[in-house]
Amino acid sequence: MSYSTQQIRNVALAGHPGAGKTTLFEALLHAGGALQVAGTIERGTTVSDHDPLEKSRGHSIDTAIASTDHGGMHVNLIDTPGYPEFRGPALSALSAVETALIVVDADQGVAHGTRRLMERAAQRHLCRAIVINKIDHEGADCAGVLAALREEFGPEVLPLNLPADGGKAVIDCFRQSTGVSDLGDVADWHQKIIDQVVEINETVMEHYLDLGEGGLSGEELHDAFEQCLREGHLVPACFASARTGVGVKELLDVAERLFPNPAEANPPPFVKLNGSDPQPIEAVPDPRAHVIADVFKIINDPFVGKLGIFRVYQGTLKKDSQLFVDDGKKPFKVGHLFKLRGKDHMEIEQAIPGDIAAVAKVEDLHFDAVLHDSHDEDHLHLAPIDFPKPMFGLAIEAASKGQEQKLSIALQKLAEEDPAFVVEHQPELNETVIRGLSDLHLRVMLERLKERHGVEVKTRPPRIAYRETVAAKAEGHHRHKKQTGGAGQFGEVALRIEPLPRGAGFEFVDEVKGGTIPGQFLPAVEKGVRQVLSAGAVAGYPLQDLRVIVHDGKHHPVDSKEVAFVAAGKKAFLDAITKARPQVLEPVVDLEVAVPEAQVGDITGNLAGKRARINGTDTVRGEILVKAQVPLAELEGYAAELKSMTAGRGRYSLDFSHYEPVPPAVQQKLMEAYRPRHDED
Repeated sequence: MSYSTQQIRNVALAGHPGAGKTTLFEALLHAGGALQVAGTIERGTTVSDHDPLEKSRGHSIDTAIASTDHGGMHVNLIDTPGYPEFRGPALSALSAVETALIVVDADQGVAHGTRRLMERAAQRHLCRAIVINKIDHEGADCAGVLAALREEFGPEVLPLNLPADGGKAVIDCFRQSTGVSDLGDVADWHQKIIDQVVEINETVMEHYLDLGEGGLSGEELHDAFEQCLREGHLVPACFASARTGVGVKELLDVAERLFPNPAEANPPPFVKLNGSDPQPIEAVPDPRAHVIADVFKIINDPFVGKLGIFRVYQGTLKKDSQLFVDDGKKPFKVGHLFKLRGKDHMEIEQAIPGDIAAVAKVEDLHFDAVLHDSHDEDHLHLAPIDFPKPMFGLAIEAASKGQEQKLSIALQKLAEEDPAFVVEHQPELNETVIRGLSDLHLRVMLERLKERHGVEVKTRPPRIAYRETVAAKAEGHHRHKKQTGGAGQFGEVALRIEPLPRGAGFEFVDEVKGGTIPGQFLPAVEKGVRQVLSAGAVAGYPLQDLRVIVHDGKHHPVDSKEVAFVAAGKKAFLDAITKARPQVLEPVVDLEVAVPEAQVGDITGNLAGKRARINGTDTVRGEILVKAQVPLAELEGYAAELKSMTAGRGRYSLDFSHYEPVPPAVQQKLMEAYRPRHDED
């Protein structure tokens, strides 16, 4: 069908592992008529889990996109993985939708993943809704789960419908006020949600108080409901069973009537980076305006090549049109335009504001690229997503000689597809390190290397990503002078260094007066300083969190050259560092360990031996969540330790927290192992 921006609904299904997102995704596509038969995870026939690894493991690893038409509405659905290891693709999907639909298991209730995704959606100013799934299961506790959701996320969580007949049906409690449900009288819940909706708008509230509910127009109630969603004043909950189809058709009706279209939701957070001060820019969903689209997913398809999946925010993107990527000067031609249904691609002629589509065989495409058709939109970017920092690492090399180039290309493709998978090359060690969010994340990537790209590798633990800094202010000075019979070299630099707050990075400041160092040589001084920054000074690790201020020096009218000031800047910097109480910093991570209650003592005792700071515990559905901060260096082999201590029942996750100084004994050991290779004069 043809449709307008006002008829589009973009919805991402997100939630804790096992909540039933993929089954609900299939059920919605089936209810909307996009599928004749809904696939199942057990048979490996779902639209979303089409990757062989997803089929063999029985859970989603990547996002999947499909659409369906329902009641004059076009719904773009994105199924996201629940496991925290695959948060990169899940968080990317949130940037492309107006509504985050958080799926909660009626058996298990509010889980850690539920909290995390609700927070992420709120940070992105998305409209949030909840589906309580599996209401027909024998262990379902619909009343308890709804109460837990309201306790966790506030009284803004209110049902739009209620389970009835033991989970075999649902009753609308927003549009009707009579009937009996499994959670009591419909009238009580109807009154709660109406009161919540009307209080957001003073005019609607006045009409309601003067005339009662019957005096409100449908438009007034709809607009107030939309405002509630935009402002987080209401988080509607729906009940469903994706397996039996109960409540699924009703959920599509809710999306049609109440979820925002792209013109109604909070505007996307675009900024224009023209100079040092980013300016917010509003992308208007006008089909006649310049095109603005954002690439939120990359797929390297073996048949169609690189596929860039994008959300159109402004303008109409047409087949055979010309588009720029970011600030590129040369446009590319849109040879083919696609809608996606899992692994299948359907060719289309155009994509309007609010729609999700894909373009193939454009090598310049990358995650978060902005596509546009006018240089007026140069320097435009969508506000970046705060991805978790990949902390798990493996040093990697090709298992057989001659495969190095093939491995490099394959790793690049994997990194393009997952923003939380990073490939680092450390030149000093000639070591390639892959980093991800867990050991499972990296195992999946290694399987993809082998199965999809035909590359086998050898792995080993990587070096810990230590850093260096200074703890005090100090002065440094060096005169570089060489005379070899011909033209000489001369450069003299005086500088001082001072520490910056942790995480501040590096600053280079020019305070030279009177031209003692000519302006054309200051970049050479900075180059010498940056050579030390990258190579390290006392233990061979990059320097950070310090300021270098060049304030004096000397030059020679004939012998001063760039190379002389590179050397002088480098040695002056090293001189200052030796006097500034140099420190080696280690990465500290936020660790969360979920274990049975009986093993808590073993876990905390084990962590205490790893220099951990225990920050507390939470009880979540019979499990204890131990929260701690631990030096990353202490967690090598922790997966095996945890498995042994908990008989395989424990699990954990990491997020980077900060850098802090290593103990003196560790610093001494690292410094003794370092053999500096700074060039001699």
